[in-house]
Amino acid sequence: MMKTQCLLGVRTFVAFATKLWSFILYILRRQVRTIIQYQTVRYDILPLSPVSRNRLHQVKRKILVLDLDETLIHSHHDGVLRPTVRPGTPPDFILKTLMDRQHHRYVVHKQAGVDFFETVSQWYELVVFTASMEIYGSAVADKLDNNRGVLKRRFYRQHCTLDLGSYIKDLSVVHSDLSSIVILDNSPGAYRSHPDNAIPIKSWFSDPSDTSLLNLLPMLDALRFTADVRSVLSRNLHQHRLW
Repeated sequence: MMKTQCLLGVRTFVAFATKLWSFILYILRRQVRTIIQYQTVRYDILPLSPVSRNRLHQVKRKILVLDLDETLIHSHHDGVLRPTVRPGTPPDFILKTLMDRQHHRYVVHKQAGVDFFETVSQWYELVVFTASMEIYGSAVADKLDNNRGVLKRRFYRQHCTLDLGSYIKDLSVVHSDLSSIVILDNSPGAYRSHPDNAIPIKSWFSDPSDTSLLNLLPMLDALRFTADVRSVLSRNLHQHRLW
């Protein structure tokens, strides 16, 4: 009898300790995400020298084409939690859309540094190009833009080319001068027609400590001074897995 009571007591203690530890981890994850999301992002933008100003006047203003899912954001249907998203991780916003007469609710997480792209909009014309349906992609872009007017031009699934089950993004629909276009996309297959215009970036699935976007700021700052972005980006071809 004593042994049974002792065993029950141990099981009760273990169950309580497990729940307590899960709660502590939940609080810590919220704190870490808050700190990363709202910490001051530092990238010192120094005044341009006369030489730099003169250089910018000699080249065309560049266009930065941005993918959405797994590049700037990660989303999933409400109630369908992917293994890559830790339970309890708070979303940045929630979308409600109506597609095919059915209501859909998406939980959306933003990668660290997305909001800092308002600064990048001073260097580039920002364009959204997603293989998602327009009703979804437009809603996500509206949330990211947040009435700042930096994501005015947008392209969706209907602007892609379907090839062997994959959606390919033809950058010529964005602008005819490919020397001035840079695409940031986690899927090399999407830009396989224009690998010389791409910056490779790994897929993002809600890791709050990932700073991949922020790490690209120096490169983006420098690329705007080039006459042809392909002269630089073509040197990164070994980083792409196009097929």
